[in-house]
Amino acid sequence: MTTFTPPTDPARPPARRSAFTLVEVMVAASLSTLVLAGVMSAFLFIGRTSFTTGNYSEMEAQTRRALDRFANDVRLARGIHWNSSRSITLSLPTATNATTQTTYAYDPLSVGATARTFYCVPGDDASTLPRQSLVRGVATDFSFQRFKLEQNGVTTNVAANDLETKLLQVTLRPTRTGVTAVASSQNTFSARYLLRNKRVSQ
Repeated sequence: MTTFTPPTDPARPPARRSAFTLVEVMVAASLSTLVLAGVMSAFLFIGRTSFTTGNYSEMEAQTRRALDRFANDVRLARGIHWNSSRSITLSLPTATNATTQTTYAYDPLSVGATARTFYCVPGDDASTLPRQSLVRGVATDFSFQRFKLEQNGVTTNVAANDLETKLLQVTLRPTRTGVTAVASSQNTFSARYLLRNKRVSQ
């Protein structure tokens, strides 16, 4: 049996295995941490922005639908009963030329199916029929305002009773909150809707 040993060059140093030093590892880890922190911050920022944008879009859509419905009923109404600054009852015509009542109101309670909600319900303010939520998550500064027709020489046209009420306005502020996002709110002041079919007493 023959063995062969390759010749070695005594002038050439033996090859060394390359490796990272401790300083290089620490620098690489620090840079990776900074990059990862930047990526995570950007991801959270984009997520919060998307969440906030979605909230504003939802609030805008809900408010627009609610005010469109409210405006249509106000224009058709033949009469109004002012329950409070948060509740009004409209007398609406039916197909048989009779009248039916519909109440628009705000529920200030913090619990319940319509808690903190602008809603409508068939009947007067004591109705026990199911309520239909129009705008949810409304702040407690919700209010209705009533006005009479403008007259020359009169500085204020705020109505004092149901007979002289000819215009209605709604003020509401829907809000949305998130776990990591800042709360979103949208102040809404509706136009003054005219009760076209209602007679007034000045």
